[in-house]
Amino acid sequence: MAFSILSIHINSCFFFKQSKVWNFSEDKSSPTPNHVLASWFRLKYPHIALGALASSAPILYFDGIAPQHGYYYVVTKDFKDTSESCYNTIRESWNVIDRVAKEPNGLSILSKRFKTCKKLSTSSYLKNYLSSMYSDSAQYISPIKNTVKLICDAIDGAANKTDVLGQIFEGVLASGSKNQSCFELERNNEPSESESSTGWAWQTCSEIVLPIGVDEDDSLFQPSPFNMTDFIDECKKRYGVVPQPHWVTTYYGGPGTGEYIR
Repeated sequence: MAFSILSIHINSCFFFKQSKVWNFSEDKSSPTPNHVLASWFRLKYPHIALGALASSAPILYFDGIAPQHGYYYVVTKDFKDTSESCYNTIRESWNVIDRVAKEPNGLSILSKRFKTCKKLSTSSYLKNYLSSMYSDSAQYISPIKNTVKLICDAIDGAANKTDVLGQIFEGVLASGSKNQSCFELERNNEPSESESSTGWAWQTCSEIVLPIGVDEDDSLFQPSPFNMTDFIDECKKRYGVVPQPHWVTTYYGGPGTGEYIR
């Protein structure tokens, strides 16, 4: 509401009484609610906002409107279409990581193979890092830098030189991390975590509940279906808040949103 009041005030001060604003949101550095807020502002105040442009605004990924596995299905398709051998290697790598992690000194082995800045306390940090790398490379793909192709070319190119873990690490380097002396995979749990990331994490546990999971057997990623009960328990434990999965569609609308502003 504050921005709507500000827009009206500015228009009145400069005698732009018939003018409308455009909302822009573009931020690839971290997950933030700015993108969806730009779209929702257009829906909530159509008499003020003429339109909204956002680089990433999943306004229909709530309350069962879109398939829970839809996001990771698209990421999987990007990699499979780029290189099926790369896709198969990545799929195989999850089980390899799990197997090595269970071995004596397995976490030390993984830490050394992936040049982590400190020894891994669990293989989950490594798998989360890789999952984010694959997802981001597909989500922020561009004609100038096709990171999916760079990763797959590196993975495929190392097929006859090293094992599966070595191939995956070559993909990590190709993603744009060649100049790093080590990889801090557990940094998201440190106090240095950005304010926008912290705020976004809290909002996904309160009002902006995105039910994203991995359900497909042929997914690039290990199966991890979204479970609302587990999600609620985790949010209560982490922030002391109870998620409101129906708030977005109740307040801003759900299916047929486009009909509201025609």
